[in-house]
Amino acid sequence: MHLGHFAQATVLITGASAGIGWEFARQLAPAAKTMILVGRRSDRLEALGSELKAMNSELDLRIRSLDLSDKAELKRLCDWLDESRLAVDLLVNNAGLGDHGLFVGSQWERVDAMLQVNVYALTYLTFRIAPAMKKVGRGAILNVSSVAGLLPVPNSAVYAATKAYVNSFSEAIRAELRLSNISVTALCPGPVETEFLSRATRGTDHERHTAPDFFIVSVHDVVRQGLRAVAKNRARVIPGTIVNLAMTTLAYLPMFIKRLLYHVQLTQRTSGVPEPASLGNF
Repeated sequence: MHLGHFAQATVLITGASAGIGWEFARQLAPAAKTMILVGRRSDRLEALGSELKAMNSELDLRIRSLDLSDKAELKRLCDWLDESRLAVDLLVNNAGLGDHGLFVGSQWERVDAMLQVNVYALTYLTFRIAPAMKKVGRGAILNVSSVAGLLPVPNSAVYAATKAYVNSFSEAIRAELRLSNISVTALCPGPVETEFLSRATRGTDHERHTAPDFFIVSVHDVVRQGLRAVAKNRARVIPGTIVNLAMTTLAYLPMFIKRLLYHVQLTQRTSGVPEPASLGNF
């Protein structure tokens, strides 16, 4: 681990009440000076806070329970940061929502919430925090994206599109901030065993990854590789050697071949044939 890189840092983590966000907090707690945990479920944040204080009794812990899809609450969070004079050294934009299923037949409220959290909240937090980083001449931004953002994904059309935005946005502001000593990294996990998929799946559809075990990367390793990428100032990281190789190959396939693969997958799904592991499961 490269925890020395984050020694005495002030860290803000969104989506900290479960999964990858929770693990980011656990791995950073021994090194950080101040940690701001943001999530919707206050009981989970409090439980996580107790665990972190047991790991580092000197950690200055701030818990903010709010819904990032609510623009007013998001603005209040950023205003509170300004008023508290908390200079964030590491911003982990981890919060994200998914929706696995055909776009036609989706619920607009769910789609809208996904757009607000995955795109708007991530962009707004960066907009409010990055200028302060630039003023002091240092900082790091870690945007949690997905391999689904590397190409269009039927059955997860909007989710994949939001993650494509995260990838593009991260690359662009990385170039803009390069001379300001601020690193920007996009973390693109493949299948990870968290509660994300079950929350993203509609009705009685599959609630677990159909990917083979060797394709699934643990939450611990995803976070560890993400933090290592930040410490090394890398632009993008896809955790897991096999996932990295597979996604690099898929990303460079001609679009007409991808369309054929999508057609086969959707045909199998509608005919009842078990479908192979797909990006819609990530």
